[in-house]
Amino acid sequence: MLQNLYKLIIVPLFLIIVGVVIVIYTVNNPTDGLVARMLTYDNVLTALQQHLMLMLVSMIGAIIVGVLVGIMLSRPSLYYVGRGVENVVNVGQTIPSLAILALFFTWLGLGFRVAVFALFLYSILPILRNTFAGITSVDSSIVESAKGMGLNQFRILTRIELPLAFPIIIAGIRTAIVINVGAATLATFIGGGGFGDLIVTGLSVRRDMVIVTGAGLAALTAIILDYVIGQIELRVVKWT
Repeated sequence: MLQNLYKLIIVPLFLIIVGVVIVIYTVNNPTDGLVARMLTYDNVLTALQQHLMLMLVSMIGAIIVGVLVGIMLSRPSLYYVGRGVENVVNVGQTIPSLAILALFFTWLGLGFRVAVFALFLYSILPILRNTFAGITSVDSSIVESAKGMGLNQFRILTRIELPLAFPIIIAGIRTAIVINVGAATLATFIGGGGFGDLIVTGLSVRRDMVIVTGAGLAALTAIILDYVIGQIELRVVKWT
């Protein structure tokens, strides 16, 4: 019990403390006046809030749509359509995130909502792919046995296919979250804010402390979220 508590709370808490220490040090020990004006508690907190909002809003939509569409495409009547969509998704995953943001900037303009929409589309790919792959990889003999026991399609999905596919679905969500946090740093180019503002500003004025602060906090955010989802994934695998 204590070991589980350590893994779920202590490690993320330690990483959060590391992030707080980085912020306190950089804010109180600027290399010059320009860095002091850029690295304030208000600026860092605003970047954190914007980054988390970009990630949270886009990921909620991506999880809902990705899982539902993946389930729909895994149905026997749409199996071959699902295979085609899976191939398209695999190709789409190779497109750089900056290209996705640039594409939607061209169509929709600047702002937070545009950045969220672009991140939503980019994050949905691994979730949809893993949901489809997880459900379709369930042994057909198990499904046939369930049909022989009189279960309808809905009960087969909810009681057999989804529980068995859940570890794979969680792995897709974990991948999507890490991709999302990294891609969100690029949202600054279309007015989305986040830690990307610090990184790009630091690059433009050639101040390494600002760059390292923005990049370090973004990396810590990705590591913390990846660790927490990873622990959930391990427990799901044990449960199944």
